[in-house]
Amino acid sequence: MSIDAAKALQYETEFLSRVGANFEAAKGVHFRGSIWQPGRDDEEERLRALLASNRIYDRELLKALPANRRIILRGFERWLGLWKRPTGMAIASVLSPLSHYVAPKGGDTPPVALGELMDHVRGLVRDPRIPHVIGVCSPSGFTDEAKRAKLGVPNATVILIEPDGLGGWRTSATEDGVDDRVLKIFDPEGTKQKVERVRRVIEQSSAELLTGGLSVSAVAERSGQPQEVVRQAFTEVAGADPELRLTRHEKEFLLYRGAPVSSREKTSKSVIDRIRQLFSSEGDEVEKINLLAERRAALARRRDRIYEDISRLEQKEAQLLDEGKAAKSQVPRRRIAAQLAQLRKDIARQNTTAAMLNQQINIISTDIHNLTLIQQGQMARLPDTHELTENAVKAEEMLETLKADADLVGGLETGIEATLVSADEQAILKEFEEADRAKAPQKQPARAEDVPSAPEPLATRAPHPEREHPEPAGREAEPLEPDEPDERGRARRAEPS
Repeated sequence: MSIDAAKALQYETEFLSRVGANFEAAKGVHFRGSIWQPGRDDEEERLRALLASNRIYDRELLKALPANRRIILRGFERWLGLWKRPTGMAIASVLSPLSHYVAPKGGDTPPVALGELMDHVRGLVRDPRIPHVIGVCSPSGFTDEAKRAKLGVPNATVILIEPDGLGGWRTSATEDGVDDRVLKIFDPEGTKQKVERVRRVIEQSSAELLTGGLSVSAVAERSGQPQEVVRQAFTEVAGADPELRLTRHEKEFLLYRGAPVSSREKTSKSVIDRIRQLFSSEGDEVEKINLLAERRAALARRRDRIYEDISRLEQKEAQLLDEGKAAKSQVPRRRIAAQLAQLRKDIARQNTTAAMLNQQINIISTDIHNLTLIQQGQMARLPDTHELTENAVKAEEMLETLKADADLVGGLETGIEATLVSADEQAILKEFEEADRAKAPQKQPARAEDVPSAPEPLATRAPHPEREHPEPAGREAEPLEPDEPDERGRARRAEPS
């Protein structure tokens, strides 16, 4: 597991804060004593030495690294009313590979090995005469050897805590017979958080609820939670959603999706009546859907179990093939060949059974779909043709009446506007209008110099000086512009006839 320093520090802080709260709740209940002495410790001096040996003198880096902190709770009780006698010690400790974070070499963070775990626990047990309950948390996990080993520390119960990679924690004891209540004290994740995590797994697997169902064992394997927590989550989810049903089938709890609405349970109905109603053409579609959905969930669970068996058989087949290829003699090869032949027949039979279950599930799903359509149609209660026609006529009459009333109201508003103004008010309004006309500027008469003069006639205009000289001999006259007429033509037009 690759855990960087920031993530390891986060795990350390989260573990100690939550377990510290559990320690407070366990005083006098799970931990014996009446007088309590809390304490804290860490390996900050060792961390400073590791940084100095690598020539690193950064205070900010020192704060960003885990320091293998721990909280200690010592219990005492009065003895003969005079002295305090120790009753036990509870320790929550974090064990991280500090050298890996100080001088990272790349790769995954190494888990805690058995030897390192033994040295750490023995260093925590200071007085073997009093009982110790020690919880060791490793952000990078433990090796398989450390998990399976019996530490055998005298008068000490050791609990191992590690992240499960799914947002939760795994808690296990190194010895047999440890009380579950002690394990819960060192579990940073509460029951509500575990149930909420299981509910998220159920939401992610909602597609399986449409085609079959979810079993407690399957969800417990996916979420890494015990079956009791998963069963509690199933109960809460089924209680919140009226379409979900929870049933027990062959010592296994199944969660499946039933009818869209809750059925009305009839306490007087026997099992024979329920089966008779299931196969009858009449009856309550809701109860039929629920019964068929429960049967489909059971068949889907059986089919999934067969698929798991087929996967194991295929793995066994691959293993036998490798053994047959590696064998040098004909005797083991014949034996392996006989085993392979029988194994392949078993795989074929299992596939046939799974195919039959798929067909049965398909038939039940089709029947559930048809019953759901019938139920939805009955729930809608649509009006018939007569009601639709009658309501349409009533709506049209209402619109016509509304239009007539609107026209009448418009005419009344016009007459009311004229009658609302009295004679005195009209006289005052007329005075306002005369005052406005008096204030408006009056037009002045036009003056003689402001009147523009009429244009001069063309005959009285003086000829242009350039036009008085005749054109020189031997030179053709240039054509005149269209907007400039001939001077001689104008002179002829000006002479009296």
